[in-house]
Amino acid sequence: MSQLLIEIFSEEIPARMQQGGARDLERITSDAFKKAGLTWDSLTTYGGPRRLTLVVEGLPVATPDLNEELKGPKTSAPAQAMEGFLRKTGLTQDQLVERDGIYYAQVSQKGRATTEVVAETLETVFHTMSWPKSQRWGSNSLRWVRPIHRIIALFDGAVIPYELDLGSTIGGVSKKIVASNVTEGHRFMGAGKPFEVTDFADYRTKLERNFVVLSFEDRKAKVLEGAKAVCAAKGLELVDDIGLLDEVAGLAEWPTPILGDMAPEFLALPPEVVRLSMKVHQKYFAVRTPGAEGLAPNYVVVANIEAADGGKALAAGNSKVLSARLNDGRFFWEEDQKVGFDKWNKKLSGVTFHAKLGTMAERVERIAKLAAEIAPLVGADAAEAEKAARLAKADLASGMVSEFPELQGIMGGYYARLAGLSDATADAIRDHYKPQGPSDSVPTAPLTVAIALADKLDTLVGFFAIDEQPTGSKDPYALRRSSLGIIRLILDNNLRIGLDSDAIPAALEALNQPNVQRLVDHLSLGSELSDFFADRLTVLLRDQGQRHDLVAAVFALGDDDLVRIVRRVEALSGFLATDDGANLLAGYKRASNILKAEEKKGALPSGAVSTAMANQPAEEVALANATATADAAVNKALETEDFAAAMTALAALRAPVDAFFTGVMVNSDVAEERDNRLKLLVHVREVMGRVADFGQIAG
Repeated sequence: MSQLLIEIFSEEIPARMQQGGARDLERITSDAFKKAGLTWDSLTTYGGPRRLTLVVEGLPVATPDLNEELKGPKTSAPAQAMEGFLRKTGLTQDQLVERDGIYYAQVSQKGRATTEVVAETLETVFHTMSWPKSQRWGSNSLRWVRPIHRIIALFDGAVIPYELDLGSTIGGVSKKIVASNVTEGHRFMGAGKPFEVTDFADYRTKLERNFVVLSFEDRKAKVLEGAKAVCAAKGLELVDDIGLLDEVAGLAEWPTPILGDMAPEFLALPPEVVRLSMKVHQKYFAVRTPGAEGLAPNYVVVANIEAADGGKALAAGNSKVLSARLNDGRFFWEEDQKVGFDKWNKKLSGVTFHAKLGTMAERVERIAKLAAEIAPLVGADAAEAEKAARLAKADLASGMVSEFPELQGIMGGYYARLAGLSDATADAIRDHYKPQGPSDSVPTAPLTVAIALADKLDTLVGFFAIDEQPTGSKDPYALRRSSLGIIRLILDNNLRIGLDSDAIPAALEALNQPNVQRLVDHLSLGSELSDFFADRLTVLLRDQGQRHDLVAAVFALGDDDLVRIVRRVEALSGFLATDDGANLLAGYKRASNILKAEEKKGALPSGAVSTAMANQPAEEVALANATATADAAVNKALETEDFAAAMTALAALRAPVDAFFTGVMVNSDVAEERDNRLKLLVHVREVMGRVADFGQIAG
């Protein structure tokens, strides 16, 4: 078995595209090799600032020989069928074998050299791989993220014959890149000339000697370890930022963290402003003093070289650039304080939220009205919620948020405190966008929760009202995220809010404004939204290990209290994991199938179940009594929302149901007996159906 090494060496690949490019290279290559019949032991790709690399271990030298028999048309088939089969096999009719009136073809094909397959695969990679942004620098159709300079193609140490045709380039000169065993190291710190490699181990070793860390994970580790080390040397600690770490690991082939200084007066700015200025514009990490609040007047920049002076000149230059950026932030901070909420809110009248949903100012009015409705349900004051909601979006018109949209809400919270507003109001303004993702924290302060729910409900209901629901993978208005935020706010705060009875109707009422261009059909829209919430809750619970069919079984009851729904699902999951639960489910399905068959013939018999009929089987009487007992116990448990007790009550039905189906014939020849037994099964189904729709459960 042999090793394959591929490297595509180019100009700098944007950091955000490197790992996606490596994954696409792995996918395209794997698919092509599988189609050709190749097998391998391991296939690994690497993405970096100037190269994509693929190494495959355990490839055979050739694809396997093919020997198979293909079934063809009948001897009586039309001539067109025979012609098509012969084209497919590449044989003539006299080469076919006839058995039992059917033609068969014996197809044999020698295996192909793996190097041929690799060359074809490379051509596929270059002409089908898609980048978020790409360039074309020749006259043919080839597009790549950046101009390609070299290609390594080594199989078992030998160069694979391959040429990449770029077509004619500037000046009409035809250019081809010929595969070789040659690559280059670091642009500045390397040996200064290309070098040859023999295999992957040699390739990786020589790259490192030439100051190139091949692995993305290794570069991340080098950044993190180096950044922590330069901080620790000065008694400081790094402020973790996973997103920035991923980005800078794609910016440098030989990442070298350097600690820099910034003017201490900039620490008077909100720390979020300082961090964002450093991160967005300069790709710097923030630094703090252990045990102290706020940031330290330092930063960590990741250079792509090891400077002779230890990075002092680099740090000084970066400090000057950072000071200029932070001066911009200080200007916005000071100017915004001269303006204030009233003027910002007036500006929102000229900002369109959506052509069919009015201006941002009109949206604020809807949120304020909705927050006042929701406030009593979450333990907040309605008047306070309405007032805070009218201020929540004001900072969108501030200079700072115009420069840094990521600071929306955060700056509003700071400006609210400076304006003398209460801490609760400032916190509500700051946090009302939360949670913005599955890893984001969920607010717990009642005032914040009221405004956060109002904000997300207005977004969700508004866009559903104008027929802008998510379709497939497309969700341009992040409505799935809004619905998940609503669900998490309700569940994490244990809020007893009915979606259909409280939240959605209030949002629809707030939406009834002249600027909304579609007449809202409350009934159908409410149903659409309920289904959407059910789907999102299913996704959330599935991520937590719950089965989707159990969520459907509970939602089918028509309950709109998410807290109660989740508790039911948890109890149902535990019940079905027991032998009693699994067997009772089987009994339910058997009873349900009998009843469905009878329903097709006409209406099922109704009325009370008799336990005093002549010659009545003991199993029938026992099930009737057990069902009556379970009926009362289930009702009592559901009234107190003791779902575990409800499941326990159902568990008592398991043995009587099993005995009934073993010892009793439902479809008796005696009509009275048959009707009584059908009524009994209806009663069993009704009692179980109060806990969940067991018909929706798989198994």
